[in-house]
Amino acid sequence: MPRLAIGPEFPRELSALAQPVRRDAVVALRRFMLNVAGAPHPERVRGGRDPRVATLRLAEGHRGVVVRQREVYWLRTVLPDPDAWSYARRHRYGVNPVIGVVEEWDAEALERVEPALRRSAGSSGLFDPICDGDLLGLGLDVHALPLFRLITTEADVAALEPLLPPTQHGPLAVLARGGSLSDAWRELQTWRATGEESGPIDPDDLHAALRRSPDRAVFVADKVELDRVLDAPGWCTFLQPPQHRLARAGRYDQPVLVVGGAGTGKTVVALHRAAHLAAHGSGPVLLVTFSQGLADDLSAKLDRLITDEVIRKRVEVDNAERLALRIVADAEGRRPALVGPGARTLAQLTDEALRLLSLATGDLLDDVDPGRKPYRHVVVDEAQDVSPAQWRLLRAAVPRAPDDLFVVGDPHQRITDTRVTLGAVGIPAVQHTLRISYRLPQELLTFAVRMRGAPASGLVKGMTDMYGLRATRNGDRPIIRVYDTPEAELAGLRGTIESWLADGVPANEIAVGARNSRLVRAARRALSGLDVQASAFQHLKGLEFERVALIGVAEGVVPEPPPEEPDARARALQRERSILFVACTRARAMLYISHSGRGSPFLSA
Repeated sequence: MPRLAIGPEFPRELSALAQPVRRDAVVALRRFMLNVAGAPHPERVRGGRDPRVATLRLAEGHRGVVVRQREVYWLRTVLPDPDAWSYARRHRYGVNPVIGVVEEWDAEALERVEPALRRSAGSSGLFDPICDGDLLGLGLDVHALPLFRLITTEADVAALEPLLPPTQHGPLAVLARGGSLSDAWRELQTWRATGEESGPIDPDDLHAALRRSPDRAVFVADKVELDRVLDAPGWCTFLQPPQHRLARAGRYDQPVLVVGGAGTGKTVVALHRAAHLAAHGSGPVLLVTFSQGLADDLSAKLDRLITDEVIRKRVEVDNAERLALRIVADAEGRRPALVGPGARTLAQLTDEALRLLSLATGDLLDDVDPGRKPYRHVVVDEAQDVSPAQWRLLRAAVPRAPDDLFVVGDPHQRITDTRVTLGAVGIPAVQHTLRISYRLPQELLTFAVRMRGAPASGLVKGMTDMYGLRATRNGDRPIIRVYDTPEAELAGLRGTIESWLADGVPANEIAVGARNSRLVRAARRALSGLDVQASAFQHLKGLEFERVALIGVAEGVVPEPPPEEPDARARALQRERSILFVACTRARAMLYISHSGRGSPFLSA
């Protein structure tokens, strides 16, 4: 029977096909997996660069491209017939000899590039000071080594990026900009999906390589698994190696802190870690986030991620404020009042919840009986906005034991005035950092990082910067529009949103943001009749959209006037930068910013 692995591009491309073609392709794949009569059979590719590449006729006029080794088939893409044959001829595949992940090469394009590199090669190559053994020790392909020896400039390396596997280009790029062999080795290791060495690498074992490449392939054993992979969003199925390494680790002996810039997949890591602990942990899991709206969103995502109802029920999703309310309500037999006579503040309720929890579970350091705690594992998202009192409550809700606390956040996206290190609240966390943004194009990321400015106080001792944060793709630069009057700006907003809708962007993939409620109301009036979300900047936190428009980014509005006291002023300005940074980084593809009159000083940073 065939063993079928699905590549990440295939579900996206399949969903873009016309419904009858999509239906026929799925039926053909089901037949192929069962090896029944009428199933598509692999057809050899004439003139191909890799003899293992074949095509499968999946529907009228459409073929899938597969990489085949014995009974293993890796389904890369589905395309119209001519494009499928061209794709199949163009690519070759291999296994990285050091970390054992699968690699895809645009072999045809590299053949065209080589003569140009040879003509421009000078008397000395960029990598001449490095011996072949050291380059091969970085996992560089022995067959590509002559090509790499022709490189003379860093620009040559940049030009090769679209044609090379990232495991080949990454170490080369580090060396090209003057990095050491150790730096290049660390770059290669970021593509390892597991924390442990996986033993000897067999470069001819495609099956093992696919198993080590969770971002490139997932095996499906039957119709149910096939349908789940084809229907699920990519984040459910295909984890990037750093994300997989953190989310699926077998055990952490200390609390874990994962920090990363916008778009690095922190929330995805938190969701997958919660799912992993629900399936393999030793008790109930609490997943905590910043607000009830975000909690509802995470709960819906967990419903998609965890298909086993029994396992799903082991994960509770909440925010810290509601957790405190629930503990107090359970103890007092009624919901505590938040307004009117006898009302308590949320801070007071959090302190009371901690006191009640300590009475129920014993001394905070007494974890001889972990079963006395309400949860065995706690996963925290948006950690930068959790208050000290809330951290103490979360610490008390889980025993001090392996896999107790798994925390993700980004201090640069802090929208409250909270400043706390985890060590100060009894959580000695070990920090890991994600540095690749998969959501944002490089142009938008560069703009947002420059606008955000200085390092932020971290969740562990010291400051957190965004050094090394980079994107995996290029895209459009942010659009900044200046208008003479607020009325003209709102008219420009409506015209922009109408053009985006006319481009085919779904309304639920567009968001409009403004700094204050007055501007939000004005935006909603201007967009009357268009089913597009308009919110305050801070309410976009944790969400993402294809395109985002931010209005009123003007002097005196962004930032809001800060207090006069120097320390308070500095904190307020950093918070304002963070709020704008959060709003800017909600866009996956396009960011539009407008103002009337003088623009915000943050835009000229």
